[in-house]
Amino acid sequence: MSSANLNKNPQEVAAMFDAVAAKYDTTNDILSLGQTRTWRKAVVAAVDPKPGERILDLAAGTGTSTQPFYEMGAQPVACDFSAGMIEVGRKQYPHLNFVQGDALALPFEDDSFDAVTISFGLRNVNDTALALKEMLRVTKPGGRLVVCEFSHPTWSPFRKMYLEYLMKALPAVATKVSSNPDAYVYLADSIRAWPDQLELAQLIESQGWLNCQWRDLTGGIVALHRANK
Repeated sequence: MSSANLNKNPQEVAAMFDAVAAKYDTTNDILSLGQTRTWRKAVVAAVDPKPGERILDLAAGTGTSTQPFYEMGAQPVACDFSAGMIEVGRKQYPHLNFVQGDALALPFEDDSFDAVTISFGLRNVNDTALALKEMLRVTKPGGRLVVCEFSHPTWSPFRKMYLEYLMKALPAVATKVSSNPDAYVYLADSIRAWPDQLELAQLIESQGWLNCQWRDLTGGIVALHRANK
């Protein structure tokens, strides 16, 4: 199973995120009707960071998802492929440790982190399975994985309404609030192409992770998968 990057090469994806970096967090809050904050809190609860733990926040963007781990006393690393995102992040959160890196070849040693998490970034890698295997490699034995990703609403009428929003309303709103509306057309397409909750759980376990379970957020618009090494 491949990721839903819709045949964009890594440089194209990086350039796309570079272009939206300045307004990325604000645009996401608007397009999600404020739900990003709820989802972020759910990720932090699932990771359950302890003081002193090393946590890798992959596809961290501007570091907004990383900051809560720092506030709870952990030692997070914000890793992203986009230099533009990292540049904005370092200005917003100069105290955080930002590392530019590729999810398919993480620049970290084996067994480096107590937990690895990735939010809304797994869709954007060329090889989902390899990315999951790399996350496993850098996680300590007994460590944990938390994946937060767009998924498939479980109630049919709601799913139909959601898909209508993705294909029509989201690009229209993005045109008004984003510096690069085409990036959000790509976002909508990549969400539709992404595997459902069970398929992703099976893929995670196929790469060596154990006991993968998931919880639906916002009616299945987002799914939170958790597994252990």
